[in-house]
Amino acid sequence: MAQNHIRFSVPRNATVQIFVNHGHWPNGQQLPPAPPQHPAPPQPPKPPQHPAPPLPPKPPLAPATPYGSSVHSIYKEKAALIVEPRAPEFVPLDSGTFKISREGFVLLQFAPAAGVRQYDWGKKQVFSLSVTEIGTLITLSTTQSCEFVHDQLKGKSDEGKVRKVLKVEPLPDGSGHFFNLGVEGKLLNMDESFYIPITRAEFSVLKSSFSFLLPYLLGCHAFAS
Repeated sequence: MAQNHIRFSVPRNATVQIFVNHGHWPNGQQLPPAPPQHPAPPQPPKPPQHPAPPLPPKPPLAPATPYGSSVHSIYKEKAALIVEPRAPEFVPLDSGTFKISREGFVLLQFAPAAGVRQYDWGKKQVFSLSVTEIGTLITLSTTQSCEFVHDQLKGKSDEGKVRKVLKVEPLPDGSGHFFNLGVEGKLLNMDESFYIPITRAEFSVLKSSFSFLLPYLLGCHAFAS
C-alpha cells in the first residue's frame, strides 16, 4: 500500500491539532482497517476450593522427666537387674496448688537366669528404693556396704512374714559391689535370693543416674515449672 506523506511547517511554540474525518486520509484515501480483535479463549473453570482441613491439636508436652523407661539394665550370668524410676504423686489443694502425697522411688527388678542370655521375668522380684535409701547408695565408697530391710506387712497382724532384704557390699577383689536381694515369705513358704555382681564402672553409672533422678523423685521439677 502506498503511503502519503504530508509536510508542513508551523511557527515555533505553536500548538498543532490534526483531525482525521471518517477514517480517511486528507486526500480521501481510506485508512487501513484495524486488525480484528479476537476474544480471549475461555478460561477453564477453576476447581472448587475446598477449605483446608483443620490441623490436629498439638499433643500435650511430655513432662521433662525420664519416667516410663529403665535407667539402666545389668545382665549377668545368674540374674539380671533393671532399674526403673517411678514418679511422685501429687494431690490438689483448695488454694489451687498441689502438694506431694507420695515421693517418687526407684524400682529394682531382679530376674533369675533361665539359660544363656535368657531370664525368667515371670519369676522376678522387686525392691523399691526410697529417696533416703538412694542417698545412702550414692554416698557409698568402694569399701563401704549397706543393707535395707522392707517388711511389706509392717504394722499389720502378719508383720514379719514377708521380708525383703537388699545388701550392697564390696566384691572381695575390690572390683566393684554386689547386689544381693533376699525374699522371705513365710505365708507362701518362699525363700529366694538373687546375686548380681556389679563392676566399679557399672556402679558409678548407677550412682550418677540416681543423682540425676533425685530432684525429679522429690518433685522439684513440678515446682520449678
